[in-house]
Amino acid sequence: MMVIRPIQQSDLDSLYRLAEKTGIGFTSLVADTDILQAKIDAAIRSFSKEYVSKPANEDYLMVLEDTETGDVVGTTGLLAAVGLDEPFYSYHLGTITHASRELGVHNIMPTLILNNDFTGVSEICTLFLEEGYRHSKNGQLLSKSRFMFMAQYPERFTDKIFAEMRGVCDENGVSPLWESLGRHFFSIDFDRADELTSLGSKQFIAELMPSNPVYVNLLSAEAKAVLGQVHKNTVPARRLLEQEGFRFENYVDIFDGGPTLEARVQDIRAVRESRLYLANIGQPKSTDQGNYYIVANTKVKDFRCILIQRPTAPNSAIVLSQDEADTLCIVNKDPVRIVELSPN
Repeated sequence: MMVIRPIQQSDLDSLYRLAEKTGIGFTSLVADTDILQAKIDAAIRSFSKEYVSKPANEDYLMVLEDTETGDVVGTTGLLAAVGLDEPFYSYHLGTITHASRELGVHNIMPTLILNNDFTGVSEICTLFLEEGYRHSKNGQLLSKSRFMFMAQYPERFTDKIFAEMRGVCDENGVSPLWESLGRHFFSIDFDRADELTSLGSKQFIAELMPSNPVYVNLLSAEAKAVLGQVHKNTVPARRLLEQEGFRFENYVDIFDGGPTLEARVQDIRAVRESRLYLANIGQPKSTDQGNYYIVANTKVKDFRCILIQRPTAPNSAIVLSQDEADTLCIVNKDPVRIVELSPN
């Protein structure tokens, strides 16, 4: 069985192994032992908080574990509020009008405007699944389990939440937007800038990035083409978020031009439609036919989330097998939160 759970100290080696496979542009998970250990420590502190009055610097990093082997095969996470310690930068695709009545010219020019608009906003992040487990709806469970935690504990997050998607770069780590724009101001390769950002060094952005609007028409055709586009490996993740109600609102990453998707928490389909049920532990009529449902317990430190299949929708209660209940760390009559895996 596959289960989502908070990361533990014993997961460091597994997390490092996953980080080695993410590739250039995946700044939230880098193969650096000290950084990964700090992320684990932050996550353990965050999940240990029994009460949160308002979102701050909490980092809820979770993993996907195969209970049959004990292997950690994926990661998924939530940041309660970004930009509180260091500025969070993005570009907004806007327009500037240049007009001359005398010449009869009226030009609307697309621009990139540097901003900190997402300061203090919650972010979903660090979604990665090992290639060998990209089947059996594991990717959907990994992505949407975060919404079950948000639905149960909305006070831990802001009303709006966003996801910064990895932009386009080739197998050699070359980003068209970086080559056309960033390189002129930073004089370093994209992978080096990416590495500095992942290491938490962002001051150089404020020091070197132009604060004036950048005219999109001055960029290369290749750079213009990737604005708002995702890396080929990120296409499924974007599709899942858009199914849940996330939308592109013209914010892009300042390095690779990847899109930022955003949504109001209460408008996210899995949050809006999830419901609490009582768990009856017994023998379900069937566990291999019907619709798929995400089931999560209502705990913080011991949060668990699994995927089940049932021929009929739950009513006031749901029958779970003893194995399912044990994996969820619940006993008979405990509450569980359930939502259908995919929109109707």
